[in-house]
Amino acid sequence: MAEEEKKGTEETGETSVPPVPPVPPAEADAQSEAEAPAEPEQQAAEESAAEDKPAEPDKPAEPDWKALYALTLADFDNYKKRAARDREDTFRFAEMDILKDVLPAVDNLELALSNAKEKAEDPFVKGVQLVYDTLLKSLKDHGAEPFESVGKDLDTAKMEAIATLPSPDVPEGKVSIESKKGWMLKDKVLRAAQVVVSSGKPE
Repeated sequence: MAEEEKKGTEETGETSVPPVPPVPPAEADAQSEAEAPAEPEQQAAEESAAEDKPAEPDKPAEPDWKALYALTLADFDNYKKRAARDREDTFRFAEMDILKDVLPAVDNLELALSNAKEKAEDPFVKGVQLVYDTLLKSLKDHGAEPFESVGKDLDTAKMEAIATLPSPDVPEGKVSIESKKGWMLKDKVLRAAQVVVSSGKPE
């Protein structure tokens, strides 16, 4: 029979394929059991993976809208008050820069009058005095007024100490000489006074 198969192969020119031997039933069952996973073990693994998953976070609580509204209303009320106060300060002190520029002219007029005391009846001196008085009145109408420093304690918020000198009449720590007069605009310092502070009686 093998000779007949060989002969038939030679006639057709094809290579004969040897027949596959049949698998015994015992080996086939073992192979199928090895390929198929055990269902109870797979189910246990899936349950363990499900337990390991993080729990979903709780939804955030609803905000207290009444409290937020009250807070916003209070903030807005504070803003309105602050804006009104800033606007009032702007109107009150809008002329500060202009008045500060006028003060050197007032200083020069005052110095000229102090050097012309002996000629107080001179018409020219009277004219200078009239200009000086008019400027002082205009400054006062705008809320600007000079303040005294001599004999008072040094106030660093209103005075600028330029020197310390002994004085026979002024106690130590008090202003003995006023080099430049200080000015206030309402409740703010328009220009600080330049002063000399006494260091006490000379030795």
